[in-house]
Amino acid sequence: MSENLSQLTDVEVVRLRAAVEAEMRKREIATNIGQMGEELAIQYFNNTPGCPNLSPAPIGTAYVDALSRRGERYSIKTLCRAKKTGTIYPDREDDRKQLFEYLLIVKLSGEWALEAIYEFDWPTFLEHRKWDKTMNAWYLGTSRRTLASAKLYTVKD
Repeated sequence: MSENLSQLTDVEVVRLRAAVEAEMRKREIATNIGQMGEELAIQYFNNTPGCPNLSPAPIGTAYVDALSRRGERYSIKTLCRAKKTGTIYPDREDDRKQLFEYLLIVKLSGEWALEAIYEFDWPTFLEHRKWDKTMNAWYLGTSRRTLASAKLYTVKD
């Protein structure tokens, strides 16, 4: 397949991408890395014995991407090539408010295949979070020290 793609002109590649994205939207398939990571994490948890079953949080739910049957809130951040997670904005009225019980960092390969999931509980998130002055929000870096403090779910093919 990739050999055939290299034969296409730049314009043909762009048109192919547009056609694939339109078909993905029609089929309701994730079209961005964040959505894909959320879907893969939820599938992984629901298909792995010992993991809580997760459901997507309703669209527009602040700070939370998934919910467990026990009501635990999960924020999900996806990484492919990045060295830090996306931003986690503090509550506007109470910057000490607990926003979720667990933060999942979903690590994807360059082909968007699930490689690993790192689970941080709220206290561990607080211990490792860093402040992004530009975004006025928190994030987690992906240093070995930070990732070693998480519960690791390794993915087997």
